[in-house]
Amino acid sequence: MRPKVRAYKRPDKISDYPSTPAFESGHLVSKNAGWRTFKPVVDPEKCVGCLRCYLVCPDGVISRTEDNKVEIDYDFCKGCGICAHECKLDAITMKKEADEDE
Repeated sequence: MRPKVRAYKRPDKISDYPSTPAFESGHLVSKNAGWRTFKPVVDPEKCVGCLRCYLVCPDGVISRTEDNKVEIDYDFCKGCGICAHECKLDAITMKKEADEDE
């Protein structure tokens, strides 16, 4: 299950700060894809739903759709390109983030 984004609430007093750099598990405090230059784009015609990309994604942002294809959560994708590199059918290509002609 993908973590939910929850806004960070600054503690009111010093004793409320955690003693470690940890945050309660199962939550993220921000979306982290704002600096991405390239993003993976899935061609649904080529994708056979093998889920190899899902297995190698270091951010865990790839999931299976109802029609056994894959979708990418761009809010958390860092654009590393591992999924595109590992896709044997070239169903995932890396596109420049500014390109709007998709």
